Amino acid sequence: MKKIMFAMLLFVSILMGHDSAAQGALQSRDLTTINVDALSPSDIAKIQSQLSSNGMTIDQAQSGLLAKGMSASEFEKLKGRLSNNNVPALQNTTAAQSGGAVQQLEITNVKVKDTENALIFGSELFDNPTLDFAPDLQLATPVNYVLGPGDELQISVYGVQLYNATIKVSPEGKIAIDAVGQLYVSGMTIEAATQKIRNAIAGVYSTVASGQSQVSVSLGKIRTIKVTIIGGKQPGNYSVSSLASVYNALHLAGGPSKNGSYRNIELIRNNQVIKYIDIYDFLVKGDQSANVNIKDNDVIRIPAYTKRVTLEGEVKRPGIFELKKGETFSTLLSFASSFSESAYTASVNVTQKTSKEFKVQDISKSEFATYIPQAGDIFKVNKILDRFENRISIEGAVFRPETYAFTEGMRVSDLIAKADGLKEDAYNKRARILRITANLTAEVINVDLENALSGNLEADIVLNKEDVLTVYSILDFTEDFKITIDGEIKKPGVYNFYQGLTLNDLLIQAGGLSGSASKRVEIARMIVSEDIDNNNPNKAELFNIEITPDNNEQVKNFVLNPFDVINIRKMAVYEKPQSVSVVGAVHYAGKYVLASKVAKVADIIERAGGLTTQANSSGVKIKRPIQAKQIEAVENIDLNLGVNDSIQKNIEKRLKDDVKYAIIPVDWEAIVKNPLSSTNVRLVPGDIIEVATFNEGVKVAGNVLLTSEIPYIKGKGFRYYLDAVGGLDAKAWKKKSYIIYPNGKAAVTHSFLFFKSYPKVTPGSQIIVPEKPETTKLNTTEVVSIGSVIASLALLIITAFK
Repeated sequence: MKKIMFAMLLFVSILMGHDSAAQGALQSRDLTTINVDALSPSDIAKIQSQLSSNGMTIDQAQSGLLAKGMSASEFEKLKGRLSNNNVPALQNTTAAQSGGAVQQLEITNVKVKDTENALIFGSELFDNPTLDFAPDLQLATPVNYVLGPGDELQISVYGVQLYNATIKVSPEGKIAIDAVGQLYVSGMTIEAATQKIRNAIAGVYSTVASGQSQVSVSLGKIRTIKVTIIGGKQPGNYSVSSLASVYNALHLAGGPSKNGSYRNIELIRNNQVIKYIDIYDFLVKGDQSANVNIKDNDVIRIPAYTKRVTLEGEVKRPGIFELKKGETFSTLLSFASSFSESAYTASVNVTQKTSKEFKVQDISKSEFATYIPQAGDIFKVNKILDRFENRISIEGAVFRPETYAFTEGMRVSDLIAKADGLKEDAYNKRARILRITANLTAEVINVDLENALSGNLEADIVLNKEDVLTVYSILDFTEDFKITIDGEIKKPGVYNFYQGLTLNDLLIQAGGLSGSASKRVEIARMIVSEDIDNNNPNKAELFNIEITPDNNEQVKNFVLNPFDVINIRKMAVYEKPQSVSVVGAVHYAGKYVLASKVAKVADIIERAGGLTTQANSSGVKIKRPIQAKQIEAVENIDLNLGVNDSIQKNIEKRLKDDVKYAIIPVDWEAIVKNPLSSTNVRLVPGDIIEVATFNEGVKVAGNVLLTSEIPYIKGKGFRYYLDAVGGLDAKAWKKKSYIIYPNGKAAVTHSFLFFKSYPKVTPGSQIIVPEKPETTKLNTTEVVSIGSVIASLALLIITAFK
């Protein structure tokens, strides 16, 4: 008995330990003598259940228990036993597990999106997956919710006496409460059922009747109900939440079918229509008063529409609309959210169907509120005309060329005043009015602008709407003169000519003279004459003047004329030093300036200290860079090889990308003997003189068995070195073999009858054996064809000589 009393006291302390109303209860209880070790596992489980049902932890209840006299050591024992207790809380409520939210039994409905009638106003409401009108289960249970089989109730008794259970409404409509018995709740609202359950529990628990304990009833899981939808895109029976509304059920069915009404939907209950639903009230006004909750076995009937019309053109929401009896064109226009900004609103065109044919009718603006559309009407709202009723324009030499509002009686002077007057460059002798006549043709009216602005009413012409007044500028009549300067100037080119422009002005504008400018300047001026002088063959007049090259401000400042061409000549002798390079076996390799215009190979090698003892006198050559003009010359040659032939393209590519230098062989020994020898060539800037180091080997490469370098043996010929590398491979083209000497000169193998003459081999040379070109053998068919041709020719010859 003592343990039971402790458990009850502990429950009350935990429940009431955190609010002011609980302080009196704690003061009237004494926990100083409680022994936690004496509590049974079931007592611990009950304490744990109460903590869970009230959303508290033992730490949160600590202050209330200690204030009631429980010692700290007993509290730690209780806390330890609660943490080690594996008995689950006596709780089976889904509301506690889901954070208090009502749960819905799973409902599965497959919805197929139908876009066949996308133009029908309202169809988008049921094709939008984010607007399904599903009930919000997070909200409190409506007090008028009617219970039925399948619902689950969460019943709790708290206070002095404690009870918590989740009870399902049986198929018979009853609930069974421990120690209370069965109660019939089906068909009752949640509010009425709560009162009935409270009264029944009060008959068993006296503390409920006295108010010491309270009773709470809420929904746990709600049931599903069946609803039948007729006339929808997907008619049939649907399982929906018992909290579902008409719109939610319609959304599941995809809304009305192709011929279904959106404005006269019937909600039928117990074979009676209890509600008519007009979806347009929600679409146009946002009114959901017709979106009532449905009940089990309700029928939603969507009849066929009575009247539909089409509204297209310049309205904000064109489409197909359903109209009720008595609704006018103004009502239709409100469904379409009125006219667009560019709509012609004076009248609307409607195409109607008669019993035999179509007819067209115009509805004026005054008839919008009274015209009753007929079924099948097609209304078309047109655009306003691209014209103005009061527009007038001015352009040209005024301060504000623009479009202005026209008023009756406006004159030329009035429009110019609106444009803030004439600009300084205005041509006041004449202006022009471009006018559109009544038959839409254009005419030009000339205006004496000076007299019009001086008050002459005859000259100050009265304007019409859509007139365009043009005020000319004197700058329009001025020719755009140019002048050209070329030669030794920093920024040669074509410049604008201005009256009074001088040579000094132009020199400064063109960046000044370059350092190579001479004192000679030639100015060519066009000859202007009304008459042709046959005795004068000159096309231009030439002026040769002298200037001071180091001073842009000339003493004699020559005045220029339009289209003059000025050429600043270059100094006769003005050439920057240019150099060549010497590399290889010379004493002082490097770059050397071409001090003489006729500098030759021997001159530069002499300045480089001559050849070293390791130099190969037969290995002197000049590498001359390929010039851009040489590549251009090749590009300009037409070899007549056909459009698709790649030979010339390959030559151009090889010159640009592969061959960077042209090799000039030098016979140094001939130069030593005779400096006037033709091999002592004149050098050009950029040349590279290369002197090879003496090499006693002979390189053999190409289509040979072993690419190698064979020591030079005096007296051995070409074939010896080919044999020394193992001979030729299967693809070798022996008769086209050639040799490259150290100075870059090449020699090829020659053939005469059955005899071959091979070039001489010297130290440091290189033997190359090329590859045979691939040939295509004739197949059997080609051989037979050739044989037939030859036989035919032979027969023809024999016949001719008979």
